[in-house]
Amino acid sequence: MSGVLSGLRILEFAAIGPVPWSGMILADLGAEIICIERPGSENARDTLGAVKRGRTQVQLDLKSDAGREAALALIERADVLMEGLRPGVMERLGLGPEVALARNPRLIYGRMTGWGQNGPMALQAGHDINYIALTGALHSIGTQERPIPPLNLIGDFGGGGAFLIIGVLSALWHARQTGKGQVVDAAMVDGAAALMAMIYSRHQMGQWKDRRCSNALDGGVPWYDTYRTADSRFVAVGALEPQFYAELVERLQLGDVLPDRADPDNWPEIRHQFADTFATRTRDEWAAHFAGSDACVSPVLSLEEASNDPHLTSRQTFATWQGKPVPGSAPVFNGSRQPLAQMSRLVSFEEAMISWNSSSARAE
Repeated sequence: MSGVLSGLRILEFAAIGPVPWSGMILADLGAEIICIERPGSENARDTLGAVKRGRTQVQLDLKSDAGREAALALIERADVLMEGLRPGVMERLGLGPEVALARNPRLIYGRMTGWGQNGPMALQAGHDINYIALTGALHSIGTQERPIPPLNLIGDFGGGGAFLIIGVLSALWHARQTGKGQVVDAAMVDGAAALMAMIYSRHQMGQWKDRRCSNALDGGVPWYDTYRTADSRFVAVGALEPQFYAELVERLQLGDVLPDRADPDNWPEIRHQFADTFATRTRDEWAAHFAGSDACVSPVLSLEEASNDPHLTSRQTFATWQGKPVPGSAPVFNGSRQPLAQMSRLVSFEEAMISWNSSSARAE
C-alpha cells in the first residue's frame, strides 16, 4: 500500500472505540497494520464496518504460550504497538511494555485508555460522557437547563484517538533521533482537557463565563446559533465578527429593526427577530440566498445529505467504500487525497510473518 506512512508497521491489539479509529486513519495514510484478534471474533469486527479497513487480521489466543510467543514475534518486527485494554491487562498476558521493549528497544508502545495508566480511577469503567464530564468539557456544552452529550467525538476520537496518533508519531520521531522507543500513555481525559485549552485560557482571562449559553461559542449570542426554517430543518449561523454580522443583517433585511448587539440586554430581541425571519423560508432556500456570502450561514445537513454537498464533493471529502459513502482520508497531501485502505483480510500467523519479513527486506 502506498501513502505517506508507507513502510510503517503497526501491531494493533483489537479493541473497541478509539484504537480502531486511530488504526483506520493510519492505514489510510499507508501504514501496514496487523491486528491481533481473539479467535472467533468475526462478529465484533463486523460491527465496526469501514473503521476496520486496512488491516491484516490474525487470530491468536494470547492466553496460550503459543499465542503469546506469536505476538512477541510480531512485536519484534513492529515499529508501533497500539492497545486499548484496561491498565494491567497486557502485563498479565506477558505482553506489557517491559517485555515488549526488551524484545524491541525501538518500539513505540501506544496505550489508549479513558482514565490513563495511573491515578485513583485508572481501573474503573467509563465511556466518553464520563471522561468529558471530569474535564469541564461536558459542563460547557448544552442548554441552560443541562449538559447535552455531544456524540462521542471529544473523548473517544478527538481527545483519545487523535492524541494517540499524535503521541505515537511524535515518539517515532524521537526514536529516529535516539534509537530508543517509549510508552505513550494516551488518556481520553488528558486529550479532552487539552482540547479545552482555549476555553480554559479565555475563562482565566475573564472572557468566558462558567455558565452554559452565556458565551460567544456556546449559543449564548444570537449570531452564533442554529435556527429552525420553514420546513422544520435548520441553518447554522456563525457571524461572530462585526463585518460578517453586518452582512448577515443586511441579507436578512433587518438593518432597520435590530437593536445594538453590543448590549446583552438586546440579545433576546435579536434572537427573536432572527428566529422569526429564518422561519419564513426553507433551509435550502436560505442556503441559496446566502451562497457565496460572508454572512457565515450554512445549512445543517444530515448524515444522508452531507456526502452530496457540492463543496465536499469537489474536495472528495467523502469516498465510496463497499458501495456506500464514508468520510475520506484526511488531511490532504500535496493537493492529492490518499485513497481509502482496502478491506481487511484474515490471514494465518505464518502469512503475516512472511508479509512483514518481506517488507523488511524491501526496506533494506
